[in-house]
Amino acid sequence: SVCAAVDLATFDDASNWKTLIDPVMGGQSVATATVESGHGILDGEVKIVPSLQAPGFITAQADMKVDASSVEGGFLVMKVRTTTPDYAGYKVSFAASTLNPTLACASGGNLAFTRGCFKAPFSVPAGDDFAEVRIPLNDFSDKWDAATGELTTLCKDDADVCPKAKKLKNVQRVAIWGEGTAGKVHIEVDSITLEPASKLGAAASDITLATFDG
Repeated sequence: SVCAAVDLATFDDASNWKTLIDPVMGGQSVATATVESGHGILDGEVKIVPSLQAPGFITAQADMKVDASSVEGGFLVMKVRTTTPDYAGYKVSFAASTLNPTLACASGGNLAFTRGCFKAPFSVPAGDDFAEVRIPLNDFSDKWDAATGELTTLCKDDADVCPKAKKLKNVQRVAIWGEGTAGKVHIEVDSITLEPASKLGAAASDITLATFDG
């Protein structure tokens, strides 16, 4: 059988790949989100927020509305490359069944009605080619520190923070972050996909969160 991929977002133009940065909270970080040669790019620098004396954040994000309930317990898979592989603050988040994705992904589930923005850290190997970064969905949590992005409750410790099928039924946004660590960031994204756990050859179906056909 042919693998049936479900595109959550395709990037035929740059209008659905947008940046959100910390000047919303008095920070000085800078970033651009662009689409070039079919890849989504986040380029910028995370700087110290003067009022917090701590690093801020930069993100590039895409919105969608997709049912990914079939991939509970599976993986988020990204094809990415970076010219800043030593940057230690890479995170990826997806909003699912939130009342407001922007609010949920700003608060880390610390305010009422803001659960559902699931986040996980990742690193990108050095090199000119796109590398596959595969993160188990059970490494994500929707409870994290809004200042640093560090997970405060882990899925393995509390099932309540895991991305369950009922939440995954409505995936609303995916975002790449530079957060909690100051420094220059340049990352290029070829695709972001949700895959089921039983990835047994061609019979499995993927759900693509973001592709950059630009």
